[in-house]
Amino acid sequence: MIIENSGLIGLQSELHHLDDVADKVGFTRWQWEYYRATYDLKLIDRTSSSDYFLRFNTRAVEGKLESAHAVLKIESVYIGRATFPHGLDYESPIPKHILEAAEQKLQQLKSLLA
Repeated sequence: MIIENSGLIGLQSELHHLDDVADKVGFTRWQWEYYRATYDLKLIDRTSSSDYFLRFNTRAVEGKLESAHAVLKIESVYIGRATFPHGLDYESPIPKHILEAAEQKLQQLKSLLA
């Protein structure tokens, strides 16, 4: 599920600052290469024992990710249910309480980046 109105799309930050802020909110930079990075936050639904991942993608607009001063731009925000053994299902409905928790985390991230 793509989250359209997060207010994060288009925001820019230096890599070291984005890593620090994302970590404070609970996101981890998992996948990255020279010009792109993906940040994930795991949300656990204890009622169904399902795991969901809130994810945002970034792209370097200045420099490369090997430099802490590279400037990254947030491109997209989405959430999906984890599937076994690897992967995310973006078509599954997201429980309301998980979606509310995700939106709260996105607002925290936005306020720390602004």
